[in-house]
Amino acid sequence: MRFMIIVKSTPEFEAETTPQAPDEKLMAAMADYHEQLGRAGVLLDASGLQPSRTGWRIEYDGQRRTVIDGPFAEAKELIAGFTIIQVRSREEALEWSRRFPNPVGEDARAVIEVRQLYELDDFAPSEQLDRFREMNTPSQK
Repeated sequence: MRFMIIVKSTPEFEAETTPQAPDEKLMAAMADYHEQLGRAGVLLDASGLQPSRTGWRIEYDGQRRTVIDGPFAEAKELIAGFTIIQVRSREEALEWSRRFPNPVGEDARAVIEVRQLYELDDFAPSEQLDRFREMNTPSQK
């Protein structure tokens, strides 16, 4: 079972115009946590995202696609970073997520959200699903 731990953005992060020097205590806590995930063999990926002003959205209206450049208004609805873990159960994911360091510092208000990723086995078998399985299978060379 794979889960994504989503770090919600903050107005301060979204307002940054140049990368700030990271808080050493926070970076140490994050590094310690992610090292623990790695040693446990559950860490798949982790990364921070640049503020929304560097990104864009694609809006779909039937066949029409419109590109909308950032920044985007509601910081609390935006993602600042993520960690993807693979564990045996929802309870294990909950245990790991409870240990996630406060992403903006010990005494600040912050939110992380945890969502389970779909697995191919969650869907009914189909020819198109088999195409995805083939894409996810390492080639034998």
